[in-house]
Amino acid sequence: MTIRKGEPWGAVAPLPTDGVIVRSDAEARAVLEAARLAKEPFPTLGLLGGDLCRTLGGLGDEARLRSAEAMTFPVDLGEVLLDGSLHLFVAHLVARRRLWRGRSLVAMNAAWLGDWNLGPKAHPDDGLLDVSEATLRASELLEARRRARLGAHLPHPRIHTSRVPAVQIHFDVATPVRLDGVSVGSHVDVSVRIEPDAFSVVV
Repeated sequence: MTIRKGEPWGAVAPLPTDGVIVRSDAEARAVLEAARLAKEPFPTLGLLGGDLCRTLGGLGDEARLRSAEAMTFPVDLGEVLLDGSLHLFVAHLVARRRLWRGRSLVAMNAAWLGDWNLGPKAHPDDGLLDVSEATLRASELLEARRRARLGAHLPHPRIHTSRVPAVQIHFDVATPVRLDGVSVGSHVDVSVRIEPDAFSVVV
């Protein structure tokens, strides 16, 4: 069930025997995409690394995943239609040109993108994406990147933010898109939505 204010979230439970251990967001994404392609249920994922793991306070301890201290959480899943092709992501979508020139789009399901806290209010089970759209000047970009490590880049007059279940954007030029750090080519039309409570993870 999607998290509600004041209510508990997650449960003390170890990784099941058929669970899959992943060490990055990219690995998690690949496992889920393979399951969807095969029309099989999503397995429970044991997280040892990645931005979703960090957001959930994961320690990267494999023994813990199978111990009585392990925590299991339901989490949302990002879905994106890129020029007609459907893809998944667990932590984030980033659409931007080199050096963040021109218009950019960031959709966060996790709080972190590497060393940057780009989704300081993001929660991976609230049924929402934390979306930022921006066109920043070079001087603004440098300052925003510096402040992003602490999640202090927001609010910003030239960064439009929203917390929404879905968003559509049309780029004037084909823009490179990365899902959980993996390049999926350059696209013009990007349609993103969140699938609440889509799968479970253990940390």
